[in-house]
Amino acid sequence: MERKVKSKSKAGKNAVNEPRYVISIAAKMLGTQAYTLRYYERIGIIEPSRSEGNIRLYSESDITRLRRVKELIDNLGINLAGVEVILYMAERMERMQQEVEELERELVKTNRYTRE
Repeated sequence: MERKVKSKSKAGKNAVNEPRYVISIAAKMLGTQAYTLRYYERIGIIEPSRSEGNIRLYSESDITRLRRVKELIDNLGINLAGVEVILYMAERMERMQQEVEELERELVKTNRYTRE
């Protein structure tokens, strides 16, 4: 029997974004409690996928993001508001870097065209 999963991931389908861990396993992997992960979801830090039975399923990319959150809180002493700002800025910087790379590719194509 195949289980369908509603994925809210914006990235393409690949192994990193494939929902696979239920909340109890994700919590054990992170060394935290399930209620902490539910709280992070409620405040918008993470948005796990859901199965048809509405079970939270975490991907490798979700786990990586949660590890970053845990490191910022535990090792650097940053509060959740600061974590949200850092995550937002990191995502924005990543998008901007992608835009710069795309513009560079277009510039190279334009330069090739004008030389011909």
